Amino acid sequence: MADDGEEKPKNFHEMELDDRILKAIAKLGWQTPTLIQERAIPLLLEGKDVLVRARTGSGKTAAFAVPVIQKILNIKQTAQHQEIKALILAPSKELCHQICGVIKELTIKCSREVRCVDVAPQVELGVQKPLLVEKPDIVVGTPTRVLKHVKAGNLDLKKSMEILVIDEADLVFSFGYESEVKELMERLPTIYQAILASATLSEDVKSLKNLVLHNPVTLKLEEPEIAPASQLTHYHLMAEEMDKASILYSLLKLHLIRGKTIIFVNTVDKCYKIKLYLEQFGIPTCVLNSELPAKIRCHSVNQFNQGIYDIIVASDEKALEEPGNFEVKKSKRKKDKESGVSRGIDFQFVANVINFDFPLDVESYIHRAGRTARGNNQGSVLSFVSIKEKSLLEQVENNLKVGQEDASIFKSYHFKLEEVEAFRYRAKDAWRAVTRIAVREARLKEIKQEIFNCQKLKSYFEDNPTDLQVLRHDKALHTVKIQHHLSDVPEYIVPPTLKGVASLGRKNKRKRDHYRTSQGSTSRFQAKKSNPLLSMDFEGFNKKKKKN
Repeated sequence: MADDGEEKPKNFHEMELDDRILKAIAKLGWQTPTLIQERAIPLLLEGKDVLVRARTGSGKTAAFAVPVIQKILNIKQTAQHQEIKALILAPSKELCHQICGVIKELTIKCSREVRCVDVAPQVELGVQKPLLVEKPDIVVGTPTRVLKHVKAGNLDLKKSMEILVIDEADLVFSFGYESEVKELMERLPTIYQAILASATLSEDVKSLKNLVLHNPVTLKLEEPEIAPASQLTHYHLMAEEMDKASILYSLLKLHLIRGKTIIFVNTVDKCYKIKLYLEQFGIPTCVLNSELPAKIRCHSVNQFNQGIYDIIVASDEKALEEPGNFEVKKSKRKKDKESGVSRGIDFQFVANVINFDFPLDVESYIHRAGRTARGNNQGSVLSFVSIKEKSLLEQVENNLKVGQEDASIFKSYHFKLEEVEAFRYRAKDAWRAVTRIAVREARLKEIKQEIFNCQKLKSYFEDNPTDLQVLRHDKALHTVKIQHHLSDVPEYIVPPTLKGVASLGRKNKRKRDHYRTSQGSTSRFQAKKSNPLLSMDFEGFNKKKKKN
C-alpha cells in the first residue's frame, strides 16, 4: 500500500477505540499494537474491505477482532433490535475456538453488549439453535457448519449481517470448503464489509479475493515469512529413525531442551509411538491429531497454554495431502478435515519446535516454525533429518535464504552419540517395545479415557476441582510395560562434559515443578527463558573447562 504521508497511530489509545476495549487490551498486557494491527485497525474502522497478509504469530486475529467489536459497539448506540452483525469463518474447529476466545477476552468489559457464539463444534444443530435464536452479535464457525445452520433456518444472515471475516484464507479452499463458501456467498447481503486474513497470497486467496472483496486495500507487510534470525534459531541434525529416538530421549532427560516444546511427526501412529516411547522414561506428553474429537483437541491446547504440561506430540497430516515423491498409505481411520495443528492455533510461550519427522514441503516447515517465536518471544526449531530427507532440507533452506544476507539458515546441532552410549542402549529397548499392537491399543485406550472430558461433567468438576486431574491429557497410557528405573538418570551415565549442564537442568526442573505446584501454571516462568535450546557441542564444553 502506498504511503500517503500521514502518520500512523502507534498506540491503541490513539485509534479512537472504546474505553471498554482499551481496558480489556490493558488487562491482556498488550502494550503496543503489532505492525499489522497498527496498519489494519484504522482502515477497518473506516469501513474499507481489506486483504491482510502477515506471517503467522503477527497478531492477525486481534487486527480484525478489535475493529469488529468497535463497530458493533457503535451500531448498538442506535440499534433498536438485537441482530447478528458479524460472521467469522475459519478452516478448523481449533481456530474457531481460539478466535471466539480472543473476542471474549476483548469484550470482558462489555460482555453484555457484545456476544459471540462458536458454532464449529460437531453437535446436533438443534443443540446450538437456542444460542442462535438469541441472535448473538458475532457468529464464528467453519464454512460447512455455518452453511448447515443457514439451510436449517437457524441462521438468517441476509437481513442483518454487516461484516464478514475469513481467517487463514489460504487454507479455506485447500481444506475443501470451496463449494460451501460459494454457496454461502449467495445467502449473504449484497452489501457488507469484508476482511480476508492470510499468511500467504496464494492462488486460492486471489480467488477468494475476487469472490468476497470489493475494491479492497491490500496490506502486505514487507517482512519475512518467519521470525528473523535474532528471534528464531534453526538447527538441523542428521540422524536416522533409531538415532532420532535416542537423541530425543537424551535431550529431554539431560534437560538440554528447556521450556514448552512441540514435537512434530507426519502420521497419527507416530504420535502414539513417541508418546509411549517417552512414557517409559517418565516423560509425560500429550498427543494432538485429526482423529481426536475437536473438544479434546481444544482442551489439550488450553491446558498446554496454561502450563499444565510442557510437551505436545503433534501430527502435521495436512502436509501429506500433496506428498510429492513420497508415498503415503491411505488410512481407514476417520479423520477430521476441520482440524489443524501446524496452522492457526495460538500455542502460547512455545520455546522449541522439534521436527522428529522433517516436513514434506517448505510451507509446512514455515508453519511449524511459526508455532514458536510468536510476538516478541524467542524460539528455536530443531529438525532431525534422515538421508532421504536431505533434499527437503536443502529445498527449505534455499527458500528461506532468498533475499537474506546470511547464506546459511540452518545451524548444525552438534551431538556425539558415542558420549551417551548408555542412553542409546536404553533407547533401543524402549523404542522396540512400542509395537504396532501397543500403538493400536493406546489409541483405543485414549478414546475410552477421554470420555471423562465430556461437557456433562463440567458442573461436577467445578464443584470438585481436585478431581480435575482426571482431565489431564498427558497421563500415561500404559500399553507398554513400564520399567520405573528408566525414569531416573543415574549420575554415572551422564557424560562428564555435560554433568554441569545436566545438573543445572535438573535444578531448573525442580524450580519449575515448585512453580507449577504453587502457581498452577508455568507460562510466566517459561516466557522468561532466554536460551531454550542448548547445543550439545561437547568440544565447546571442553574448551570452556580448559579456560576455567
